[in-house]
Amino acid sequence: MASSTSARLETAAELPSSLEAESTVRTVNGIELHVVAAGDEADPLVVLLHGFPEFWYGWRHQIEPLVDAGYRVLVPDQRGYNLSEKPDGVRPYRTRECSRDVVELIASEGRDGARVVGHDWGGAVAWDLALRHPEVVDHLAIVNAPHPVVYRHHLLSNPEQLRRSWYAFTFQVPWLPELASRAGNFALLERALREMAAPNTFTDTDLDRYRRAWRQDGALTAMLNWYRAAARYPPTFPRERVGVPTLIVWGTDDVALTTELAIDADQYCDRSRLELLSDTSHWVQHERPERLTELLLESFADGP
Repeated sequence: MASSTSARLETAAELPSSLEAESTVRTVNGIELHVVAAGDEADPLVVLLHGFPEFWYGWRHQIEPLVDAGYRVLVPDQRGYNLSEKPDGVRPYRTRECSRDVVELIASEGRDGARVVGHDWGGAVAWDLALRHPEVVDHLAIVNAPHPVVYRHHLLSNPEQLRRSWYAFTFQVPWLPELASRAGNFALLERALREMAAPNTFTDTDLDRYRRAWRQDGALTAMLNWYRAAARYPPTFPRERVGVPTLIVWGTDDVALTTELAIDADQYCDRSRLELLSDTSHWVQHERPERLTELLLESFADGP
């Protein structure tokens, strides 16, 4: 079931004024997810999944073009983020629970499946969904997020990727990462966005909106618990290969993830297209929004 509450509708005001969208709360997998929904309810469904340290707003450049192209679009704040519920503890943030959220989110629209797009941790959820619940994924699109089996192999065998992943290990410490992230009006998280992206990618207005999301009660701990859950409860999968049609888009200037991860991930997909974007960082949807939308629409149009 979906419901909307006036107290949360202010988040939709950040969308382009020309777009009719609604801010809703959906009860899925035992928790409440805040979801921005746009487009005709009869149109094919697209689900956009953000990563760390973003929220639904990270997909703002893609929502309107997808709706204009004839798609129904759902963009949740994933569990623990912004206006969505923040369960206590680490275990609720296992990737399998987050992908179950998406299964039930799709069902909340009365649909059997959707085109699922994920970036960063949203990409991890999208990979998990395609491996664990392929029946609900019509098309998969991944933006700078490694296939979980490939990532595990690279952490064990690729010193460069291990070096780049240092921050994920520091997040395992209790409470100190929260303290560091909150210091200086979230200066650490701001640098994670601004210094990893091309100049002027994130405006002062954007950062104000991100800070508002980070200030939500319990949000910082919940966001970091995604990393803690991955370390404490490493996932196992019923399969390693992805059978659904897959698009992998990768900014090759990503300072946290090597391009080899994308190349190797492509080898784990039965039907795939790999697009490497040079002079583009981890934040593809912000730096190359038109090109990413173009690639998504091309992939969606290819058919199952």
